[in-house]
Amino acid sequence: MPVKRVLRAACPGAATALVALVTLVSCASGPAKSTQHKHGAPGPSPRAVRLPPLHAGFDYQIGGAYRPPSGVGIVSRDRTATPAPGLYNICYVNAFQVQPGEERDWPADLLLRDGHGEVVVDRDWDEALLDIGTPDKRERVAERVGRWIDGCADKGFDAVEPDNYDSYTRSRHLLSADDATAFITLLSARAHARHLAIGQKNTAELAGLRTRTGLDFAVAEECGAYDECGTYAKAFHDRVVVIEYTDSGLRKARARYGKRLSIVRRDVDVSTPGSADYVRRTR
Repeated sequence: MPVKRVLRAACPGAATALVALVTLVSCASGPAKSTQHKHGAPGPSPRAVRLPPLHAGFDYQIGGAYRPPSGVGIVSRDRTATPAPGLYNICYVNAFQVQPGEERDWPADLLLRDGHGEVVVDRDWDEALLDIGTPDKRERVAERVGRWIDGCADKGFDAVEPDNYDSYTRSRHLLSADDATAFITLLSARAHARHLAIGQKNTAELAGLRTRTGLDFAVAEECGAYDECGTYAKAFHDRVVVIEYTDSGLRKARARYGKRLSIVRRDVDVSTPGSADYVRRTR
């Protein structure tokens, strides 16, 4: 499936200001509490999960699995694929939006709707947004997504990558950052209960909350192009995998973080070798 790219705010200072705000909130919230299941039983500590290796070779294969190139130690694949033997495997899950054509697989009331009852759609990817605006709906969506997370664990993946954490920015103000963080916290608990690490996908403005939300590492698209790699590197102590979609973005990411983070250049459709659009470079 095509990669989900971040939509940028019109005001260049907005993200920076929000990063500072959430960092203060995170610091004020105190030590992270132990993960709990829905019914209150303590879940495994994040220490029980295996984290991605630092500064390892990386390949992003969510558009189709293929034999990883030499030197790759981490690979991300769609949840429908199988893990690559002998590597650190991340399982991609579209957790906040609905794949095109799958709207009927969801209860109608879990699709986000505007004041006229129309489903709110991410027009760039033709994906309906899921309604995570109330505790009850968050629980119900998390239970469904949780079954996919369980499937990732059953297949032998090491970690999960829930996509579209930033869907609230495309919700026409019907969802908030608080809704997103409350929902991702439920997914973190589910992942840790199955001894999977969980990555924060994009959304640099919420990286400062990673302790409170239980997130273990970051999957950052175009952080070189948009000067955000430092935000993720600081919040996740360099445990960051980076995907750039332009040569200039790759150069910028490598210039400052090439010796610290796992960085790859891919084509925007994350296609497979043999495709006319296939691009994969690390330098």
